[in-house]
Amino acid sequence: MNWLLVLLGGAVGACLRYLTDRAVQARHDTVFPWGTFTVNMAGSLVLGALAGAALAGAVGAETQLLLGTGLCGALTTYSTFSYETLRLAESGAMFFAAVNVIASIVAGLGAAFVGLVLAQAVFG
Repeated sequence: MNWLLVLLGGAVGACLRYLTDRAVQARHDTVFPWGTFTVNMAGSLVLGALAGAALAGAVGAETQLLLGTGLCGALTTYSTFSYETLRLAESGAMFFAAVNVIASIVAGLGAAFVGLVLAQAVFG
């Protein structure tokens, strides 16, 4: 049963990732990968909130598998982040490559922290 929860969450997460990435990137006329940045921040926020809810005992293992492993696992993408950062650097857009790395780390950790704190305030 666990694999089915991961499968279902992953199917939704992958579709959300693709649709969100395309919608966000279409609105920005820049080489910066705003679509990937957006899905990674959204996933970090959701995963932080899920962790906070789990720590408070508000969600069980099944929800963690469905939303954490499945949805967030498919929604977020380290490989695309890495590829796009290398692509930026190789094309000479070193500033955007550096901003992508620094902003992704700082904002991703910040989003996870905000999600954690919010969930603990609601469920704690």
